[in-house]
Amino acid sequence: MATKAAFKRLTREYQNIQKDPTPYIVTHPSETNILEWHYILTGPPGTPYENGQYWGTLIFPPEYPFAPPAIRMHTPSGRFQPSTRLCLSISDFHPKSFNPAWEVSTILIGLLSFMTSEEMTTGSVSGSESERRVLAARSRWWNSTGGGSHVSATAGVTRTSKGINNVKAGDGGLKFRTEWTELDQENWAWMKEHRIDSATGQILPDPDAPTKCSPETSALRRRPNGSAPGIGSVVDGGNVAREAGQGWARRNRIWICVAVFFGYALISRLLSDMRV
Repeated sequence: MATKAAFKRLTREYQNIQKDPTPYIVTHPSETNILEWHYILTGPPGTPYENGQYWGTLIFPPEYPFAPPAIRMHTPSGRFQPSTRLCLSISDFHPKSFNPAWEVSTILIGLLSFMTSEEMTTGSVSGSESERRVLAARSRWWNSTGGGSHVSATAGVTRTSKGINNVKAGDGGLKFRTEWTELDQENWAWMKEHRIDSATGQILPDPDAPTKCSPETSALRRRPNGSAPGIGSVVDGGNVAREAGQGWARRNRIWICVAVFFGYALISRLLSDMRV
């Protein structure tokens, strides 16, 4: 439970944030607990996180502002381990270095700045730029579906939105939907508009698109048997694409060469026997 000083301070900070929003950052306290804040960072232009929707939490101690919050980012980003406490000078890893003059907006600006750098710390990961761009493109889907887990609900089991320390794929997007109702609705409308499969996060085929396509396109749409979507599928798909549209003789030229060699050797042997 928040102390009177913490409650007063956080209430005032929320009012200031509403009056003067910070670019690429939105945040609010939970309706049930003023010490539990939720934020959304929008990936800035010119970064691998551009247009990504990154949801996370700040869990403040009752004695705030004389102690810093625990900082987590739940959305996979390729920069931080999902739902893992981050070791930053503005987080609870370093209470002695925290300045009571720092506010929620200061903390989130610092987090965004650290995210767009390459500095490493506890809770950070070194994903490639391409991986981060893919995760940015899938961030809305991940937030609103719990990573696709909304389709795997167990009969007779009611999901709960309680608890925040380990929000990961598996809650069906319930916690995100509880805290970001309007944003969740926007995400579902966006997925529908872009034909995103809510179970996988992949683009569904366009039913209005022409059914006839080039051999290369057809090859890339195939999924090798027994292969999950991933690097292996991409490689196999590339091999299939390279072979698409080629003639039978070209695709089997190696075996044709082997057959010609052995045929030549057999004929030479027969001719030699006939001379004897």
